[in-house]
Amino acid sequence: MILLEIENRVVRETLDVRFATAAGSKPEPVTVIVADFDGVQYHIHNPGGDKTKVQVSIAMKFYKELEQFSALDLLRAEYGDHLCEKAENGYNVSLIYDLTSLPADPAARDLLSKKAASLKRNCFATVFMKYFEWQQSGETEHKRAVIHYRDDETMYVEAQHDRVTVIFSTVFKDEDDIVIGKVFMQEFKEGRKATGANPQILFSHKNPPLELQKTPGARSGDNIGYITFVLFPRHFTSATRDNTINLIHTLRNYLHYHIKCTKAYIHSRMRAKTTEFLKVLNRARPDSDSKAQKKTITGKTFNK
Repeated sequence: MILLEIENRVVRETLDVRFATAAGSKPEPVTVIVADFDGVQYHIHNPGGDKTKVQVSIAMKFYKELEQFSALDLLRAEYGDHLCEKAENGYNVSLIYDLTSLPADPAARDLLSKKAASLKRNCFATVFMKYFEWQQSGETEHKRAVIHYRDDETMYVEAQHDRVTVIFSTVFKDEDDIVIGKVFMQEFKEGRKATGANPQILFSHKNPPLELQKTPGARSGDNIGYITFVLFPRHFTSATRDNTINLIHTLRNYLHYHIKCTKAYIHSRMRAKTTEFLKVLNRARPDSDSKAQKKTITGKTFNK
């Protein structure tokens, strides 16, 4: 299976080019608008037409729901002076980079572009970080977080005395997607049996899990699925929490990406098999050009 990149490659490569050429040549104008998963949009440009500065802005439909979990404080700690106090109009968060004062070390510049390309991940991380901290400090009285990360899909996060539970609701567009999705969820369960260190994963179809039975807005239906992750303290220690966030916040896109890849592979195999069958039928077809010779009762022959 392929793990999806947590960074936006277009943002990363655009900034890498600008940072690499900043010292040796005249800065060039840049204007890039790029879409990401979950309806997220990036905008890279020169604010006010100043070519020596590059601004990276992000628009997320669900950012307002993240603000209640101190999203701005985490972003300020991550990006420092590069975080703009006021975001670009129409966007939620903006970063600014002065090309004339970049660090001389290439590794340091590479780290800057990597962090900027992970802006969506770091925004998403705020809700996980907050609930990890609450669970570790025993503050389990906080209500469940409800993040509408897509128009028709929702994420729920809750801290309990011995775990943090993360539940994703997802919509399957086709009936085939449900069947393939169940197979993938079963593979996750088998992986946990093999190692024992993986989080517990539960999958429910049509109806919400027990934790959400009385939750307003928890949808039911033939095309609705719920994926539950049970994270124990070992999954969000200081050494493991970053990797946990990297993997879990891309779970929905990871699942649907592999469902589409599986369907594409099945279709390619079906087309290959159909082509093979057609070749067999063509070889079995009699030659229509050959003329069979017939003989009459008097002994004369003719071609039919």
